Amino acid sequence: MSFLRNPLAWHKRYVEEVFDTPAGPASVVGRAGHVALQHYYGGIGKDESISLGLEYLRNVADFEINFGKARSKKAQKQKRESMEREYLQAINFYLARPPQYKVLGVEVKATVEVSGLPLPIKAVSDIVAVSKVDPRGIDIIDHKFVSAWSPYKAEKSLYVLQAIFNYYTVKKTFNKPVRRFIIQECKVSRNVDGSPQMRRHVIDFRTFRQEFIVFNRLVRDATLALRDMKVFLPNPSDMFEGENSFDIYRINLLPEDSDSHFRPDE
Repeated sequence: MSFLRNPLAWHKRYVEEVFDTPAGPASVVGRAGHVALQHYYGGIGKDESISLGLEYLRNVADFEINFGKARSKKAQKQKRESMEREYLQAINFYLARPPQYKVLGVEVKATVEVSGLPLPIKAVSDIVAVSKVDPRGIDIIDHKFVSAWSPYKAEKSLYVLQAIFNYYTVKKTFNKPVRRFIIQECKVSRNVDGSPQMRRHVIDFRTFRQEFIVFNRLVRDATLALRDMKVFLPNPSDMFEGENSFDIYRINLLPEDSDSHFRPDE
């Protein structure tokens, strides 16, 4: 997704391995939530898991966070306090009645070869569990902390792409049929109408066929595009890394790019 959205930012991160782009506060809060759930579903108690997530959040350095308009030290301190409140509220929403699974693996990382694809597939699965609808199969569970509900439910293209990446890696790793990809959304802000803070989206792989065909074609086409790409262009309209990618492009100007005869009014 990063390559499709912004090739230059992708090249910086995944080829040059420079990971210095600050993350937004919501992203950091979501990561802290993932840390807490990783420990909880790994067998640690609820309170200790929440504390470990909070510890992670507090250990994120200021330079790793994009504070936006909060530029002063005082404003940034207030923002960090707000992030801690959001994290504690969100994780307590999630763990008030946490979904229960027969867990086979937590934070399962894998890279696998897939027949017909020129590059290996890599993914991280939050939880791999025995399927509740097919005891012979397994389900993949993905946690998401969101500011608003996803408008497209399980049909959202991003969810479909993520689901297929995880499908391939989990199927090869566990050597069992993968039945479902389940997205557990937790809304960070409290619903004023008192409605549930959790929402579940289910992708049943039994209904997938066209999606796998499109996925495989996309991976092949992206690989071909990358193989022939000699110049990585920025995407200034990218709301996440647009400015950063344009700055990288500006820094990498070559001497021959300078024209001493250039005049702004020409």
